[in-house]
Amino acid sequence: MPPEDDGHAIQVHLDRLLAARSMTLAELAARVGVTNVNLSVLKNGRAKAIRFTTLTAICRVLECQPGDLLSYEEEGSGGEESSGNE
Repeated sequence: MPPEDDGHAIQVHLDRLLAARSMTLAELAARVGVTNVNLSVLKNGRAKAIRFTTLTAICRVLECQPGDLLSYEEEGSGGEESSGNE
């Protein structure tokens, strides 16, 4: 099933935040206290939900706001595709 058929339009920018902080997913998982697999599911946009406690821990470790990690992209708005330099 294509991503746009999964019922949500929330984009996760965990990869961007990790790169900006030169941090690996495994390091974040250890510091947040969740499994690498669970963070990978979130990072790849396959998560159906996120607990506020997990979101709080991620924001604390990455020193960011929830809006830095998550954004709402309406279907057909271009989303991440419009961020490239073409």
